[in-house]
Amino acid sequence: MALRSECNLPEAADRLVEQLSDPAPGDDVTLLLARTRTVLDENTATWDFPRDPKIVPAARSVTSRQLGAWGLEDLTFTTELVVSELVTNAIRYAVGPVQLRLTRDRILVCEVSDGSNSQPRLCRARSTDEGGRGLFLVAQLTTRWGCRHGPRGKTIWTEQPLQGVPGGTSR
Repeated sequence: MALRSECNLPEAADRLVEQLSDPAPGDDVTLLLARTRTVLDENTATWDFPRDPKIVPAARSVTSRQLGAWGLEDLTFTTELVVSELVTNAIRYAVGPVQLRLTRDRILVCEVSDGSNSQPRLCRARSTDEGGRGLFLVAQLTTRWGCRHGPRGKTIWTEQPLQGVPGGTSR
């Protein structure tokens, strides 16, 4: 059931329960209602890249241009580093093409998707290790990060606050 945005969720839940056919005595019913909102197309940018190490500079470049177009130049250095690390990991450890998506809303969301179903692990590299620091850096530079799996692989996502933007935070 789709409801109008101004709908009161508790009242909607009551109406839905009333519409259910009479459950057998002792049956439980679980109902989940969520209020969602749409992110406008101009607040999302998506790029598809082949699985090739040569595309990492291009991923940083499109990120920089998009942040500039959104007036988020202050986030460029950090976001380029996050994109570079996530895209490099996707190329190194995953299969198939790589997708980069940036979403500007109350926060900046950066997503890198690939065809792998492996779960990334945050670990601390030893001082003698050549690699293994990328996800640790990403975790340090963002307020939240995570991984979700879907039918086509996984998406690593990060969140950064928008500084000086309504709904964002100031440092």
